[in-house]
Amino acid sequence: MHMADALLSPAVGLAADAVSVAAIAVSVARVKKDEFSEKKVPIMGVAGALVFAGQMINFAIPGTGSSGHIGGGILLAGLLGGVPAFLSIVAVLAIQCLFFADGGLLALGCNIFNLGVIPCLLIYPLIFKPLIRRGTGVARLSAASVISAIAALVLGAFCVVIQTSLSGIAGLPFGTFTALMLPIHLVIGVIEGLVTAAVLCFIHNMRPELIPTSASGGKLSGVSVKKTIIALAALVIIFGGVFSLIASNAPDGLEWAIGKTKEQTLGAEEESGAEGGIIDKAAEIQETTVILPDYAFASDPENAAGAPASGLVGAAITFALAGAVGFLISFLKKRKRTAAKADA
Repeated sequence: MHMADALLSPAVGLAADAVSVAAIAVSVARVKKDEFSEKKVPIMGVAGALVFAGQMINFAIPGTGSSGHIGGGILLAGLLGGVPAFLSIVAVLAIQCLFFADGGLLALGCNIFNLGVIPCLLIYPLIFKPLIRRGTGVARLSAASVISAIAALVLGAFCVVIQTSLSGIAGLPFGTFTALMLPIHLVIGVIEGLVTAAVLCFIHNMRPELIPTSASGGKLSGVSVKKTIIALAALVIIFGGVFSLIASNAPDGLEWAIGKTKEQTLGAEEESGAEGGIIDKAAEIQETTVILPDYAFASDPENAAGAPASGLVGAAITFALAGAVGFLISFLKKRKRTAAKADA
Protein backbone atom coordinates (compact mmCIF):
# COMPACT_ATOMS: atom_id res chain seq x y z
CA MET A 1 0.00 0.00 0.00
CA HIS A 2 2.97 2.28 -0.52
CA MET A 3 1.86 5.36 -2.45
CA ALA A 4 3.79 6.69 -5.42
CA ASP A 5 4.45 10.39 -6.04
CA ALA A 6 2.33 10.26 -9.20
CA LEU A 7 -0.82 9.95 -7.08
CA LEU A 8 -0.20 13.14 -5.11
CA SER A 9 -0.21 16.85 -5.70
CA PRO A 10 2.70 18.76 -4.14
CA ALA A 11 0.29 20.45 -1.71
CA VAL A 12 -1.12 17.19 -0.36
CA GLY A 13 2.30 15.50 -0.31
CA LEU A 14 3.97 18.34 1.56
CA ALA A 15 1.06 18.65 4.00
CA ALA A 16 1.35 14.93 4.82
CA ASP A 17 5.11 15.31 5.18
CA ALA A 18 4.54 18.10 7.71
CA VAL A 19 2.01 16.03 9.68
CA SER A 20 4.34 13.02 9.76
CA VAL A 21 7.34 15.09 10.86
CA ALA A 22 5.21 16.56 13.65
CA ALA A 23 4.12 13.04 14.67
CA ILE A 24 7.75 11.93 14.80
CA ALA A 25 8.75 14.94 16.93
CA VAL A 26 5.86 14.44 19.34
CA SER A 27 6.58 10.70 19.56
CA VAL A 28 10.21 11.26 20.49
CA ALA A 29 9.08 13.68 23.20
CA ARG A 30 6.38 11.31 24.47
CA VAL A 31 8.41 8.16 24.97
CA LYS A 32 7.59 6.98 28.48
CA LYS A 33 9.30 4.56 30.79
CA ASP A 34 6.24 2.33 31.19
CA GLU A 35 5.86 1.90 27.43
CA PHE A 36 9.38 0.97 26.43
CA SER A 37 11.93 -0.95 28.44
CA GLU A 38 15.55 -0.16 27.68
CA LYS A 39 16.16 -3.89 27.54
CA LYS A 40 14.05 -3.95 24.38
CA VAL A 41 16.53 -2.00 22.25
CA PRO A 42 17.77 -5.20 20.52
CA ILE A 43 14.15 -6.32 20.10
CA MET A 44 13.37 -3.00 18.42
CA GLY A 45 16.13 -3.56 15.87
CA VAL A 46 15.28 -7.15 15.02
CA ALA A 47 11.52 -6.47 15.00
CA GLY A 48 12.01 -3.63 12.53
CA ALA A 49 14.09 -5.93 10.35
CA LEU A 50 11.36 -8.58 10.56
CA VAL A 51 8.72 -6.11 9.35
CA PHE A 52 10.96 -4.99 6.50
CA ALA A 53 11.44 -8.60 5.40
CA GLY A 54 7.75 -9.37 5.88
CA GLN A 55 6.66 -6.44 3.73
CA MET A 56 8.69 -7.85 0.84
CA ILE A 57 6.56 -10.99 0.70
CA ASN A 58 3.47 -10.35 -1.39
CA PHE A 59 0.88 -13.12 -1.02
CA ALA A 60 -1.69 -13.75 -3.74
CA ILE A 61 -5.36 -12.94 -3.05
CA PRO A 62 -7.29 -15.82 -4.64
CA GLY A 63 -9.83 -14.94 -7.31
CA THR A 64 -8.74 -11.32 -7.67
CA GLY A 65 -5.48 -11.26 -9.57
CA SER A 66 -4.00 -9.07 -6.84
CA SER A 67 -1.64 -9.55 -3.93
CA GLY A 68 -0.96 -8.03 -0.54
CA HIS A 69 1.71 -7.73 2.12
CA ILE A 70 1.69 -6.98 5.83
CA GLY A 71 1.91 -3.42 7.07
CA GLY A 72 3.57 -4.43 10.32
CA GLY A 73 2.41 -1.53 12.48
CA ILE A 74 0.28 -3.60 14.85
CA LEU A 75 2.96 -6.29 15.04
CA LEU A 76 5.58 -3.74 16.08
CA ALA A 77 3.20 -2.02 18.50
CA GLY A 78 2.34 -5.36 20.08
CA LEU A 79 6.03 -5.96 20.75
CA LEU A 80 7.29 -2.48 21.54
CA GLY A 81 4.37 -0.25 22.47
CA GLY A 82 2.77 2.36 20.24
CA VAL A 83 5.29 5.19 20.20
CA PRO A 84 8.47 3.07 19.84
CA ALA A 85 6.69 1.01 17.17
CA PHE A 86 5.85 4.16 15.24
CA LEU A 87 9.45 5.33 15.29
CA SER A 88 10.53 1.86 14.15
CA ILE A 89 8.07 1.77 11.23
CA VAL A 90 9.29 5.22 10.20
CA ALA A 91 12.77 3.72 9.89
CA VAL A 92 11.40 0.84 7.78
CA LEU A 93 9.48 3.14 5.42
CA ALA A 94 12.38 5.59 5.04
CA ILE A 95 14.77 2.78 4.11
CA GLN A 96 12.28 1.29 1.64
CA CYS A 97 11.82 4.67 -0.01
CA LEU A 98 15.41 5.87 -0.14
CA PHE A 99 17.27 2.63 -0.87
CA PHE A 100 14.71 0.51 -2.72
CA ALA A 101 12.37 3.05 -4.38
CA ASP A 102 9.39 1.43 -2.67
CA GLY A 103 7.03 4.39 -2.37
CA GLY A 104 7.74 7.92 -3.57
CA LEU A 105 9.85 10.46 -1.70
CA LEU A 106 7.12 13.11 -1.81
CA ALA A 107 4.64 10.40 -0.75
CA LEU A 108 6.77 9.34 2.24
CA GLY A 109 4.72 11.48 4.60
CA CYS A 110 1.49 9.86 3.40
CA ASN A 111 2.99 6.38 3.74
CA ILE A 112 4.22 7.16 7.26
CA PHE A 113 0.75 8.39 8.21
CA ASN A 114 -1.14 5.48 6.61
CA LEU A 115 1.19 2.69 7.73
CA GLY A 116 2.61 4.22 10.91
CA VAL A 117 0.43 6.84 12.58
CA ILE A 118 -2.83 4.95 12.04
CA PRO A 119 -1.80 1.51 13.39
CA CYS A 120 0.68 2.60 16.06
CA LEU A 121 -0.74 5.85 17.41
CA LEU A 122 -4.47 5.34 16.78
CA ILE A 123 -5.51 1.69 16.46
CA TYR A 124 -3.04 0.33 19.03
CA PRO A 125 -4.17 2.55 21.94
CA LEU A 126 -7.85 2.65 20.94
CA ILE A 127 -8.45 -0.99 19.98
CA PHE A 128 -5.50 -3.30 20.68
CA LYS A 129 -4.68 -2.23 24.24
CA PRO A 130 -8.30 -2.20 25.49
CA LEU A 131 -8.73 -5.75 24.18
CA ILE A 132 -5.69 -6.98 26.11
CA ARG A 133 -5.81 -7.21 29.86
CA ARG A 134 -3.38 -8.49 32.45
CA GLY A 135 -3.60 -12.23 32.81
CA THR A 136 -5.23 -12.93 29.43
CA GLY A 137 -3.69 -15.44 27.07
CA VAL A 138 -3.11 -16.25 23.43
CA ALA A 139 -6.79 -16.40 22.44
CA ARG A 140 -7.42 -12.80 23.43
CA LEU A 141 -4.05 -11.72 22.04
CA SER A 142 -4.93 -13.35 18.73
CA ALA A 143 -8.34 -11.70 18.57
CA ALA A 144 -6.84 -8.30 19.36
CA SER A 145 -4.20 -8.79 16.65
CA VAL A 146 -6.70 -9.72 13.93
CA ILE A 147 -9.25 -7.01 14.76
CA SER A 148 -6.56 -4.33 15.06
CA ALA A 149 -4.76 -5.30 11.86
CA ILE A 150 -8.01 -5.23 9.88
CA ALA A 151 -9.01 -1.84 11.32
CA ALA A 152 -5.57 -0.36 10.68
CA LEU A 153 -5.30 -1.56 7.09
CA VAL A 154 -8.84 -0.63 6.08
CA LEU A 155 -8.53 2.85 7.62
CA GLY A 156 -5.14 3.28 5.98
CA ALA A 157 -6.59 2.25 2.61
CA PHE A 158 -9.40 4.78 3.01
CA CYS A 159 -6.83 7.49 3.77
CA VAL A 160 -5.06 6.58 0.52
CA VAL A 161 -8.33 7.21 -1.31
CA ILE A 162 -8.80 10.56 0.43
CA GLN A 163 -5.22 11.68 -0.22
CA THR A 164 -5.46 10.67 -3.88
CA SER A 165 -8.83 12.36 -4.33
CA LEU A 166 -7.70 15.59 -2.65
CA SER A 167 -4.71 15.67 -4.98
CA GLY A 168 -6.91 15.46 -8.09
CA ILE A 169 -3.99 14.09 -10.11
CA ALA A 170 -4.90 10.50 -10.94
CA GLY A 171 -8.50 11.24 -11.91
CA LEU A 172 -9.88 8.26 -9.96
CA PRO A 173 -13.56 8.66 -8.99
CA PHE A 174 -13.89 8.63 -5.21
CA GLY A 175 -16.79 6.19 -5.01
CA THR A 176 -15.39 3.61 -7.41
CA PHE A 177 -11.90 3.81 -5.97
CA THR A 178 -13.23 3.42 -2.43
CA ALA A 179 -15.44 0.46 -3.39
CA LEU A 180 -12.38 -1.35 -4.75
CA MET A 181 -9.79 -0.31 -2.15
CA LEU A 182 -11.65 -1.20 1.03
CA PRO A 183 -12.76 -4.79 0.29
CA ILE A 184 -9.37 -5.89 -1.07
CA HIS A 185 -7.58 -4.39 1.95
CA LEU A 186 -10.10 -5.98 4.28
CA VAL A 187 -8.99 -9.37 2.94
CA ILE A 188 -5.32 -8.36 3.21
CA GLY A 189 -6.01 -7.15 6.76
CA VAL A 190 -7.39 -10.55 7.76
CA ILE A 191 -4.23 -12.25 6.53
CA GLU A 192 -2.00 -9.66 8.20
CA GLY A 193 -3.95 -10.13 11.41
CA LEU A 194 -3.34 -13.86 11.37
CA VAL A 195 0.38 -13.33 10.71
CA THR A 196 0.55 -10.75 13.50
CA ALA A 197 -1.26 -13.08 15.88
CA ALA A 198 1.10 -15.95 15.04
CA VAL A 199 4.23 -13.88 15.70
CA LEU A 200 2.94 -12.25 18.88
CA CYS A 201 1.71 -15.58 20.27
CA PHE A 202 5.10 -17.10 19.40
CA ILE A 203 6.80 -14.34 21.43
CA HIS A 204 4.17 -14.71 24.16
CA ASN A 205 5.01 -18.39 24.54
CA MET A 206 8.75 -17.78 24.54
CA ARG A 207 8.98 -14.62 26.63
CA PRO A 208 5.51 -13.33 27.63
CA GLU A 209 6.72 -10.30 29.56
CA LEU A 210 8.00 -8.80 26.29
CA ILE A 211 4.42 -7.98 25.30
CA PRO A 212 4.04 -4.40 26.64
CA THR A 213 0.38 -4.87 27.56
CA SER A 214 1.35 -7.70 29.97
CA ALA A 215 -1.10 -10.11 28.40
CA SER A 216 0.51 -12.87 30.41
CA GLY A 217 0.29 -11.08 33.70
CA GLY A 218 4.07 -10.72 33.75
CA LYS A 219 4.79 -14.43 34.12
CA LEU A 220 8.32 -15.21 33.04
CA SER A 221 9.29 -18.16 30.90
CA GLY A 222 12.46 -20.16 30.86
CA VAL A 223 13.46 -18.89 27.41
CA SER A 224 16.09 -16.17 27.53
CA VAL A 225 15.68 -12.85 25.75
CA LYS A 226 18.82 -13.70 23.77
CA LYS A 227 17.23 -16.89 22.43
CA THR A 228 14.07 -14.97 21.59
CA ILE A 229 16.09 -12.44 19.60
CA ILE A 230 17.90 -15.26 17.81
CA ALA A 231 14.55 -16.83 16.92
CA LEU A 232 13.30 -13.52 15.49
CA ALA A 233 16.56 -13.07 13.57
CA ALA A 234 16.08 -16.53 12.08
CA LEU A 235 12.62 -15.48 10.91
CA VAL A 236 14.15 -12.38 9.31
CA ILE A 237 16.59 -14.52 7.35
CA ILE A 238 13.88 -16.97 6.31
CA PHE A 239 11.47 -14.23 5.21
CA GLY A 240 14.00 -11.95 3.56
CA GLY A 241 16.35 -14.55 2.13
CA VAL A 242 14.03 -17.44 1.23
CA PHE A 243 10.35 -16.53 1.11
CA SER A 244 11.11 -13.42 -0.95
CA LEU A 245 11.94 -15.79 -3.82
CA ILE A 246 8.37 -17.08 -3.94
CA ALA A 247 6.55 -13.79 -3.38
CA SER A 248 3.64 -13.09 -5.72
CA ASN A 249 4.30 -10.88 -8.74
CA ALA A 250 0.65 -9.84 -8.98
CA PRO A 251 -0.08 -6.12 -8.40
CA ASP A 252 -0.63 -5.24 -4.77
CA GLY A 253 -4.00 -4.08 -3.46
CA LEU A 254 -3.38 -0.41 -4.27
CA GLU A 255 -2.09 -1.06 -7.80
CA TRP A 256 -4.93 -3.50 -8.43
CA ALA A 257 -7.57 -1.03 -7.25
CA ILE A 258 -6.11 1.75 -9.40
CA GLY A 259 -6.07 -0.52 -12.45
CA LYS A 260 -9.64 -1.72 -11.91
CA THR A 261 -10.88 1.83 -11.32
CA LYS A 262 -9.33 2.99 -14.57
CA GLU A 263 -10.84 0.05 -16.44
CA GLN A 264 -14.31 0.85 -15.13
CA THR A 265 -14.28 4.63 -15.39
CA LEU A 266 -11.44 5.87 -17.55
CA GLY A 267 -11.21 3.22 -20.25
CA ALA A 268 -7.84 2.20 -21.58
CA GLU A 269 -6.34 5.69 -21.37
CA GLU A 270 -3.59 5.97 -18.78
CA GLU A 271 -3.20 9.04 -16.60
CA SER A 272 0.23 10.59 -16.67
CA GLY A 273 0.16 11.70 -13.03
CA ALA A 274 1.89 14.73 -11.58
CA GLU A 275 4.89 16.15 -13.38
CA GLY A 276 7.39 18.95 -13.08
CA GLY A 277 8.72 21.02 -10.19
CA ILE A 278 8.91 19.30 -6.85
CA ILE A 279 7.72 15.99 -8.30
CA ASP A 280 10.69 15.76 -10.65
CA LYS A 281 13.07 16.99 -7.96
CA ALA A 282 11.89 14.31 -5.55
CA ALA A 283 12.40 11.66 -8.24
CA GLU A 284 15.92 12.94 -8.92
CA ILE A 285 16.85 12.80 -5.24
CA GLN A 286 15.45 9.29 -4.92
CA GLU A 287 17.44 8.12 -7.94
CA THR A 288 20.68 9.18 -6.24
CA THR A 289 19.96 7.20 -3.06
CA VAL A 290 18.49 3.97 -4.45
CA ILE A 291 20.79 0.96 -4.36
CA LEU A 292 18.41 -1.88 -5.28
CA PRO A 293 15.44 -0.41 -7.17
CA ASP A 294 12.23 -2.40 -6.72
CA TYR A 295 14.22 -4.96 -4.71
CA ALA A 296 16.29 -6.00 -7.72
CA PHE A 297 19.77 -5.45 -9.13
CA ALA A 298 19.82 -2.25 -11.17
CA SER A 299 22.15 -3.83 -13.73
CA ASP A 300 20.20 -7.09 -13.96
CA PRO A 301 16.56 -6.71 -12.85
CA GLU A 302 15.65 -10.24 -13.96
CA ASN A 303 18.22 -11.89 -11.74
CA ALA A 304 16.30 -13.92 -9.15
CA ALA A 305 19.00 -13.29 -6.55
CA GLY A 306 18.00 -9.65 -6.40
CA ALA A 307 15.03 -10.29 -4.10
CA PRO A 308 16.85 -12.22 -1.35
CA ALA A 309 19.81 -9.85 -1.60
CA SER A 310 17.46 -6.92 -1.14
CA GLY A 311 15.73 -8.65 1.74
CA LEU A 312 18.91 -9.34 3.65
CA VAL A 313 20.56 -5.98 2.91
CA GLY A 314 17.39 -4.06 3.75
CA ALA A 315 16.84 -6.04 6.93
CA ALA A 316 20.42 -5.36 8.04
CA ILE A 317 20.05 -1.62 7.40
CA THR A 318 16.70 -1.59 9.18
CA PHE A 319 18.15 -3.46 12.15
CA ALA A 320 20.89 -0.86 12.45
CA LEU A 321 18.59 2.16 12.05
CA ALA A 322 15.75 0.84 14.23
CA GLY A 323 18.32 -0.18 16.85
CA ALA A 324 19.79 3.31 16.70
CA VAL A 325 16.31 4.73 17.32
CA GLY A 326 16.05 2.44 20.34
CA PHE A 327 19.37 3.65 21.70
CA LEU A 328 18.21 7.24 21.15
CA ILE A 329 15.08 6.53 23.19
CA SER A 330 17.22 4.95 25.92
CA PHE A 331 19.54 7.96 25.93
CA LEU A 332 16.67 10.43 26.19
CA LYS A 333 15.13 8.49 29.07
CA LYS A 334 18.42 8.32 30.96
CA ARG A 335 18.94 12.05 30.46
CA LYS A 336 15.43 12.72 31.75
CA ARG A 337 16.06 10.59 34.86
CA THR A 338 19.37 12.34 35.48
CA ALA A 339 17.73 15.74 35.18
CA ALA A 340 14.94 14.67 37.55
CA LYS A 341 17.47 13.52 40.15
CA ALA A 342 19.38 16.78 39.83
CA ASP A 343 16.23 18.79 40.43
CA ALA A 344 15.18 16.68 43.43
